[in-house]
Amino acid sequence: MFRVRKQLGCHDRLVSTCGNEGVTVAVLDTGIGNHPDFENRVIAFRDFLNGQNTKYDDSGHGTHVAGCIAGNGAASNGKYKGMAPLSRLVVGKVLNHKGDGNIEEMIDGIHWVLENKSRYDIRVLNISIGMSEGTDKDRMERLLRAVDEAWMDGLVVVCAAGNMGPELMSLSPIGTLKRVITVGCNEGGYFGNREYLCENYSGRGPSPHAVKKPDVVAPGTDIVSCNLYIERKGNKYRNGYIAKSGTSMATPIVTGGVALLLQKYPYFNNEQAKKKLQYSATDLKQPWSKQGYGMMNVERMLGL
Repeated sequence: MFRVRKQLGCHDRLVSTCGNEGVTVAVLDTGIGNHPDFENRVIAFRDFLNGQNTKYDDSGHGTHVAGCIAGNGAASNGKYKGMAPLSRLVVGKVLNHKGDGNIEEMIDGIHWVLENKSRYDIRVLNISIGMSEGTDKDRMERLLRAVDEAWMDGLVVVCAAGNMGPELMSLSPIGTLKRVITVGCNEGGYFGNREYLCENYSGRGPSPHAVKKPDVVAPGTDIVSCNLYIERKGNKYRNGYIAKSGTSMATPIVTGGVALLLQKYPYFNNEQAKKKLQYSATDLKQPWSKQGYGMMNVERMLGL
Protein backbone atom coordinates (compact mmCIF):
# COMPACT_ATOMS: atom_id res chain seq x y z
CA MET A 1 0.00 0.00 0.00
CA PHE A 2 2.99 2.31 0.40
CA ARG A 3 3.59 2.51 -3.35
CA VAL A 4 -0.16 2.66 -4.06
CA ARG A 5 -0.70 5.69 -1.84
CA LYS A 6 2.30 7.39 -3.41
CA GLN A 7 1.14 6.51 -6.93
CA LEU A 8 -2.36 7.89 -6.34
CA GLY A 9 -1.28 11.06 -4.54
CA CYS A 10 -2.61 9.96 -1.15
CA HIS A 11 0.12 11.49 1.03
CA ASP A 12 -0.06 12.15 4.76
CA ARG A 13 -0.39 15.91 4.44
CA LEU A 14 -3.41 15.45 2.20
CA VAL A 15 -5.04 12.92 4.53
CA SER A 16 -4.57 15.31 7.45
CA THR A 17 -6.80 17.86 5.68
CA CYS A 18 -9.73 15.45 5.87
CA GLY A 19 -10.31 15.86 9.61
CA ASN A 20 -10.09 13.48 12.53
CA GLU A 21 -13.43 11.69 12.13
CA GLY A 22 -13.43 8.77 9.72
CA VAL A 23 -16.58 7.46 8.06
CA THR A 24 -18.02 3.97 8.38
CA VAL A 25 -17.44 1.50 5.56
CA ALA A 26 -19.26 -1.82 5.22
CA VAL A 27 -17.33 -4.76 3.78
CA LEU A 28 -19.00 -7.97 2.58
CA ASP A 29 -16.30 -10.59 2.19
CA THR A 30 -14.68 -13.56 3.99
CA GLY A 31 -14.69 -11.79 7.35
CA ILE A 32 -11.93 -9.99 9.22
CA GLY A 33 -9.11 -11.16 11.47
CA ASN A 34 -7.59 -9.72 14.63
CA HIS A 35 -4.92 -7.44 13.24
CA PRO A 36 -3.41 -4.47 15.12
CA ASP A 37 -3.98 -2.22 12.10
CA PHE A 38 -7.71 -2.19 12.83
CA GLU A 39 -7.44 -1.17 16.52
CA ASN A 40 -10.99 -0.94 17.88
CA ARG A 41 -12.51 0.23 14.61
CA VAL A 42 -14.39 -2.95 13.67
CA ILE A 43 -17.67 -1.80 15.18
CA ALA A 44 -19.97 -4.58 13.94
CA PHE A 45 -19.59 -8.13 12.59
CA ARG A 46 -22.14 -10.62 11.27
CA ASP A 47 -21.46 -14.18 10.12
CA PHE A 48 -23.97 -15.23 7.45
CA LEU A 49 -22.40 -18.66 6.91
CA ASN A 50 -21.77 -20.23 10.31
CA GLY A 51 -23.53 -17.92 12.74
CA GLN A 52 -20.45 -17.21 14.87
CA ASN A 53 -20.66 -14.15 17.10
CA THR A 54 -16.95 -13.33 17.30
CA LYS A 55 -15.29 -11.77 14.30
CA TYR A 56 -13.03 -14.05 12.26
CA ASP A 57 -11.70 -14.71 8.78
CA ASP A 58 -10.89 -18.23 7.60
CA SER A 59 -9.49 -17.10 4.25
CA GLY A 60 -7.48 -13.90 4.64
CA HIS A 61 -9.14 -12.21 1.67
CA GLY A 62 -11.45 -10.04 3.75
CA THR A 63 -8.66 -9.03 6.13
CA HIS A 64 -6.49 -7.95 3.20
CA VAL A 65 -9.38 -6.00 1.63
CA ALA A 66 -10.18 -4.27 4.92
CA GLY A 67 -6.52 -3.32 5.31
CA CYS A 68 -6.52 -1.64 1.90
CA ILE A 69 -9.44 0.49 3.05
CA ALA A 70 -8.77 1.26 6.68
CA GLY A 71 -5.60 -0.31 8.06
CA ASN A 72 -3.62 2.23 10.10
CA GLY A 73 -0.20 0.61 9.62
CA ALA A 74 0.32 -0.09 13.34
CA ALA A 75 2.34 -3.23 12.59
CA SER A 76 4.58 -1.46 10.05
CA ASN A 77 5.15 1.98 11.57
CA GLY A 78 2.62 3.33 9.10
CA LYS A 79 4.29 2.02 5.95
CA TYR A 80 1.46 -0.27 4.84
CA LYS A 81 -1.52 1.68 6.11
CA GLY A 82 -4.64 1.81 3.98
CA MET A 83 -6.24 4.69 2.15
CA ALA A 84 -8.51 5.92 4.96
CA PRO A 85 -6.90 4.83 8.25
CA LEU A 86 -9.48 6.52 10.48
CA SER A 87 -12.46 4.74 8.94
CA ARG A 88 -14.65 2.42 10.98
CA LEU A 89 -15.58 -1.01 9.63
CA VAL A 90 -18.83 -2.96 9.58
CA VAL A 91 -18.05 -6.46 8.32
CA GLY A 92 -20.36 -9.17 6.99
CA LYS A 93 -18.93 -12.64 6.36
CA VAL A 94 -20.68 -13.86 3.20
CA LEU A 95 -17.87 -15.96 1.69
CA ASN A 96 -16.25 -19.17 2.95
CA HIS A 97 -12.58 -20.09 3.37
CA LYS A 98 -12.25 -20.61 -0.39
CA GLY A 99 -13.78 -17.23 -1.19
CA ASP A 100 -16.97 -18.86 -2.41
CA GLY A 101 -20.49 -18.01 -1.35
CA ASN A 102 -24.15 -18.20 -2.23
CA ILE A 103 -26.24 -15.39 -3.64
CA GLU A 104 -28.64 -15.75 -0.72
CA GLU A 105 -25.91 -14.86 1.80
CA MET A 106 -24.86 -11.90 -0.33
CA ILE A 107 -28.43 -10.60 -0.46
CA ASP A 108 -28.85 -11.12 3.30
CA GLY A 109 -25.57 -9.27 3.84
CA ILE A 110 -26.71 -6.28 1.78
CA HIS A 111 -30.03 -6.13 3.61
CA TRP A 112 -28.21 -6.31 6.97
CA VAL A 113 -26.03 -3.38 5.94
CA LEU A 114 -29.12 -1.38 4.94
CA GLU A 115 -30.90 -2.24 8.19
CA ASN A 116 -27.91 -0.95 10.16
CA LYS A 117 -27.07 1.99 7.92
CA SER A 118 -28.39 4.62 10.32
CA ARG A 119 -27.24 2.83 13.48
CA TYR A 120 -23.59 2.81 12.39
CA ASP A 121 -23.75 5.76 9.98
CA ILE A 122 -22.56 3.59 7.08
CA ARG A 123 -21.61 5.64 4.03
CA VAL A 124 -19.80 3.19 1.73
CA LEU A 125 -20.27 -0.48 0.81
CA ASN A 126 -17.34 -2.47 -0.60
CA ILE A 127 -18.07 -5.60 -2.68
CA SER A 128 -14.78 -7.14 -3.82
CA ILE A 129 -16.54 -10.15 -5.28
CA GLY A 130 -16.57 -11.34 -8.87
CA MET A 131 -19.68 -13.31 -9.80
CA SER A 132 -20.00 -15.73 -12.69
CA GLU A 133 -22.51 -15.26 -15.48
CA GLY A 134 -23.31 -18.95 -15.05
CA THR A 135 -25.28 -18.24 -11.90
CA ASP A 136 -29.04 -18.84 -12.03
CA LYS A 137 -30.60 -15.85 -13.80
CA ASP A 138 -33.49 -15.27 -11.37
CA ARG A 139 -31.24 -15.40 -8.32
CA MET A 140 -28.71 -13.11 -9.97
CA GLU A 141 -31.44 -10.59 -10.77
CA ARG A 142 -32.46 -10.61 -7.11
CA LEU A 143 -28.88 -9.88 -6.11
CA LEU A 144 -28.57 -7.06 -8.64
CA ARG A 145 -31.80 -5.53 -7.35
CA ALA A 146 -30.40 -5.65 -3.80
CA VAL A 147 -27.19 -3.90 -4.90
CA ASP A 148 -29.23 -1.25 -6.72
CA GLU A 149 -31.39 -0.83 -3.60
CA ALA A 150 -28.26 -0.14 -1.56
CA TRP A 151 -27.28 2.66 -3.93
CA MET A 152 -30.78 4.14 -4.02
CA ASP A 153 -30.80 4.11 -0.21
CA GLY A 154 -27.81 6.47 -0.27
CA LEU A 155 -24.77 4.22 0.02
CA VAL A 156 -21.76 4.61 -2.23
CA VAL A 157 -21.47 1.05 -3.57
CA VAL A 158 -18.03 0.12 -4.92
CA CYS A 159 -17.79 -3.15 -6.86
CA ALA A 160 -15.04 -5.15 -8.55
CA ALA A 161 -14.92 -5.41 -12.33
CA GLY A 162 -13.93 -9.06 -11.86
CA ASN A 163 -10.96 -11.04 -13.17
CA MET A 164 -12.48 -12.54 -16.32
CA GLY A 165 -10.90 -10.14 -18.88
CA PRO A 166 -9.53 -9.07 -21.22
CA GLU A 167 -12.40 -9.74 -23.64
CA LEU A 168 -14.99 -7.02 -24.08
CA MET A 169 -18.12 -7.29 -21.91
CA SER A 170 -16.33 -9.49 -19.37
CA LEU A 171 -17.36 -7.52 -16.29
CA SER A 172 -18.68 -9.29 -13.23
CA PRO A 173 -22.50 -9.05 -13.28
CA ILE A 174 -22.53 -6.77 -10.22
CA GLY A 175 -20.03 -4.49 -11.93
CA THR A 176 -22.31 -4.08 -14.95
CA LEU A 177 -24.85 -2.07 -12.96
CA LYS A 178 -25.20 1.56 -14.01
CA ARG A 179 -25.37 3.19 -10.59
CA VAL A 180 -22.51 1.47 -8.74
CA ILE A 181 -18.86 2.46 -8.99
CA THR A 182 -17.17 -0.34 -10.95
CA VAL A 183 -13.42 -0.66 -10.42
CA GLY A 184 -10.93 -2.27 -12.78
CA CYS A 185 -7.19 -2.86 -12.38
CA ASN A 186 -4.48 -0.77 -13.97
CA GLU A 187 -0.90 -0.18 -12.86
CA GLY A 188 -0.46 2.99 -14.91
CA GLY A 189 2.82 1.70 -16.33
CA TYR A 190 4.41 1.20 -12.91
CA PHE A 191 5.66 -2.30 -13.73
CA GLY A 192 6.52 -1.60 -17.37
CA ASN A 193 5.86 -4.63 -19.58
CA ARG A 194 5.99 -7.17 -16.77
CA GLU A 195 3.87 -10.26 -17.31
CA TYR A 196 0.99 -11.33 -15.08
CA LEU A 197 -0.33 -7.89 -14.32
CA CYS A 198 -3.83 -7.60 -12.91
CA GLU A 199 -4.78 -5.19 -15.69
CA ASN A 200 -4.30 -7.98 -18.25
CA TYR A 201 -7.20 -9.99 -16.80
CA SER A 202 -9.30 -7.21 -15.30
CA GLY A 203 -12.92 -7.31 -16.48
CA ARG A 204 -13.73 -5.09 -19.46
CA GLY A 205 -16.78 -3.07 -20.45
CA PRO A 206 -19.04 -2.08 -21.91
CA SER A 207 -22.03 -3.21 -19.90
CA PRO A 208 -25.57 -4.12 -20.99
CA HIS A 209 -26.74 -1.53 -18.45
CA ALA A 210 -24.17 1.23 -19.06
CA VAL A 211 -21.96 1.74 -22.10
CA LYS A 212 -19.34 3.58 -20.03
CA LYS A 213 -17.94 0.89 -17.75
CA PRO A 214 -15.80 0.40 -15.73
CA ASP A 215 -15.95 3.74 -13.95
CA VAL A 216 -12.34 4.02 -12.80
CA VAL A 217 -9.23 1.90 -12.30
CA ALA A 218 -6.69 1.54 -9.50
CA PRO A 219 -3.57 -0.57 -8.93
CA GLY A 220 -4.30 -4.24 -8.27
CA THR A 221 -0.99 -6.11 -8.73
CA ASP A 222 1.04 -7.20 -5.70
CA ILE A 223 -0.85 -5.02 -3.26
CA VAL A 224 0.69 -5.32 0.22
CA SER A 225 -1.94 -5.22 2.96
CA CYS A 226 -2.94 -6.89 6.22
CA ASN A 227 -2.12 -10.57 6.65
CA LEU A 228 -4.55 -12.73 8.61
CA TYR A 229 -1.66 -14.87 9.86
CA ILE A 230 0.28 -12.12 11.60
CA GLU A 231 2.43 -13.23 14.55
CA ARG A 232 3.44 -11.21 17.57
CA LYS A 233 6.97 -11.68 18.92
CA GLY A 234 7.40 -9.55 22.03
CA ASN A 235 6.87 -5.95 21.00
CA LYS A 236 7.26 -6.69 17.30
CA TYR A 237 5.20 -8.37 14.61
CA ARG A 238 6.12 -10.94 11.98
CA ASN A 239 4.26 -11.71 8.76
CA GLY A 240 2.10 -8.66 9.31
CA TYR A 241 1.43 -8.07 5.63
CA ILE A 242 1.05 -10.03 2.43
CA ALA A 243 0.85 -9.23 -1.28
CA LYS A 244 -2.29 -10.14 -3.23
CA SER A 245 -3.47 -9.27 -6.74
CA GLY A 246 -6.79 -8.79 -8.49
CA THR A 247 -9.69 -6.41 -8.88
CA SER A 248 -10.55 -7.45 -5.32
CA MET A 249 -7.58 -5.30 -4.28
CA ALA A 250 -8.20 -2.39 -6.66
CA THR A 251 -11.77 -2.09 -5.39
CA PRO A 252 -11.03 -1.36 -1.69
CA ILE A 253 -8.32 1.09 -2.76
CA VAL A 254 -11.05 3.11 -4.48
CA THR A 255 -13.41 2.51 -1.56
CA GLY A 256 -10.79 3.96 0.78
CA GLY A 257 -10.35 6.96 -1.49
CA VAL A 258 -14.10 7.58 -1.46
CA ALA A 259 -14.14 7.21 2.33
CA LEU A 260 -11.51 9.96 2.54
CA LEU A 261 -13.61 12.13 0.23
CA LEU A 262 -16.66 11.72 2.46
CA GLN A 263 -14.52 12.29 5.54
CA LYS A 264 -13.54 15.68 4.12
CA TYR A 265 -16.92 16.49 2.56
CA PRO A 266 -19.48 14.66 4.75
CA TYR A 267 -22.37 16.50 3.07
CA PHE A 268 -21.68 14.84 -0.31
CA ASN A 269 -24.30 12.30 -1.40
CA ASN A 270 -23.37 9.16 -3.33
CA GLU A 271 -23.95 10.71 -6.75
CA GLN A 272 -21.75 13.68 -5.91
CA ALA A 273 -19.02 11.41 -4.61
CA LYS A 274 -19.15 9.28 -7.75
CA LYS A 275 -18.89 12.28 -10.07
CA LYS A 276 -16.03 13.77 -8.06
CA LEU A 277 -14.16 10.44 -8.32
CA GLN A 278 -14.81 10.13 -12.05
CA TYR A 279 -14.05 13.69 -13.12
CA SER A 280 -10.82 13.91 -11.12
CA ALA A 281 -9.37 10.64 -12.46
CA THR A 282 -6.16 10.63 -14.50
CA ASP A 283 -6.77 9.71 -18.13
CA LEU A 284 -4.33 6.91 -19.04
CA LYS A 285 -5.14 7.26 -22.76
CA GLN A 286 -6.42 3.68 -22.93
CA PRO A 287 -9.75 2.37 -24.23
CA TRP A 288 -12.76 3.24 -22.10
CA SER A 289 -13.63 -0.45 -21.84
CA LYS A 290 -10.37 -0.93 -19.94
CA GLN A 291 -9.81 2.27 -17.93
CA GLY A 292 -13.16 4.03 -17.65
CA TYR A 293 -12.56 7.65 -16.66
CA GLY A 294 -9.00 6.67 -15.73
CA MET A 295 -6.88 6.12 -12.63
CA MET A 296 -8.20 7.43 -9.34
CA ASN A 297 -6.31 10.61 -8.43
CA VAL A 298 -6.77 11.23 -4.71
CA GLU A 299 -4.98 14.58 -4.63
CA ARG A 300 -7.15 16.00 -7.40
CA MET A 301 -10.30 14.39 -5.99
CA LEU A 302 -9.82 16.02 -2.59
CA GLY A 303 -9.37 19.41 -4.14
CA LEU A 304 -5.67 20.08 -3.68
